[in-house]
Amino acid sequence: MWNRLLRTDADYAGTVARIALGIVILPHGAQKLLGWFGGGGVSGTIGFFESAWGIPAVLTALVIAAEFFGALVLVFGFVGRFAALSIAAVMAGAVVLQHAAVGFFMNWSGAQAGEGFEYHLLAVGLALVVAIKGSGAFSIDRWLTSRTSEQAQIGPRTERTLRAAA
Repeated sequence: MWNRLLRTDADYAGTVARIALGIVILPHGAQKLLGWFGGGGVSGTIGFFESAWGIPAVLTALVIAAEFFGALVLVFGFVGRFAALSIAAVMAGAVVLQHAAVGFFMNWSGAQAGEGFEYHLLAVGLALVVAIKGSGAFSIDRWLTSRTSEQAQIGPRTERTLRAAA
């Protein structure tokens, strides 16, 4: 099961999508978890999500985990598919709960009542690339699965033969 979750090839497109998604989402997670970049931290985020949308604290904690820890492990390429799907779910939830009502475009001019969902759509698109292709080159997932496949190719009998010859 782990091998199917982690399996990836040395594809650079997956790598670019994974790192870009991780870098873009991580500051949002840092706002929610650590209070950086003008964020409310854990207690402020939980309070805001509950009062604004009625989201229970446990679901808000999952959002915080997906945005901070999910983005962090994406940058390193560990459990990329799971992290990417978690972030995609958070982005889809944000669109449904808040951003779809505002419209498509971000609030560049400050004239809208909020931010549209174009950013979220891009994040979901990047997440789906990682979910489909895996973490790509230069990832922990790639390193782990390449080691596992090398050991499977050698097999226990060949391993004993190699040790006996040494």
